[in-house]
Amino acid sequence: MTIPSISDVEAPDDALQLSGLQHLAFCPRQWALIHLEQTWTENRLTAEGRLLHEKADLPGQSRRHDLRTVRGLPLSSRRLGLTGRADVVEFRPEPFPVEYKRGRRKPDDCDLVQLCAQALCLEEMLCQPVPRGTIFYGEPRRRLEVEFSLQLRARTETLAAEMHRLYQSRETPPAKPGNYCQNCSLLNICLPRATAESTIQARWNRLQRQALQLSA
Repeated sequence: MTIPSISDVEAPDDALQLSGLQHLAFCPRQWALIHLEQTWTENRLTAEGRLLHEKADLPGQSRRHDLRTVRGLPLSSRRLGLTGRADVVEFRPEPFPVEYKRGRRKPDDCDLVQLCAQALCLEEMLCQPVPRGTIFYGEPRRRLEVEFSLQLRARTETLAAEMHRLYQSRETPPAKPGNYCQNCSLLNICLPRATAESTIQARWNRLQRQALQLSA
């Protein structure tokens, strides 16, 4: 099998970053702040994650017995309008994407969606099924094998379409505060409690009441 090089992969003109799907699945407002408003700050967690990826996806390849490993493989999907890079793809001989994460498995599906999007790109690029992949979590340093079910594929495709809709509308969604906000590096920029939809609606209602009182 011929492995595509960076020069072989041509992303569509309207392609968005594949990694943005992980941000969107985690928090739509976080995605908009990063990808629409070009806002980014780093904390300890994001710095550790960045360093892990810098080591994991340095371009190159190796072979050990029947296992061929390609690092930093460029990805693209014209159908989904995505472009990006896989940390590692193992060829067994079928393609098997490997994504590296610094921490523990998350309670939501944001990591699974990111890995599934890599698989969908590989299927389109190589014209070969990619039924499974894996996520390597730094804590507790073990792999989580992921099957790309019909439900996960549909979820990933829906998020890709939503990401393009938000990008075209230039819409930054209101915050939905939760416990997950505490570890977000954008916490002090997002101000989730001040920008939550319920807070904004309450302020609007108060302004309407004040306007009616003044006009009475």
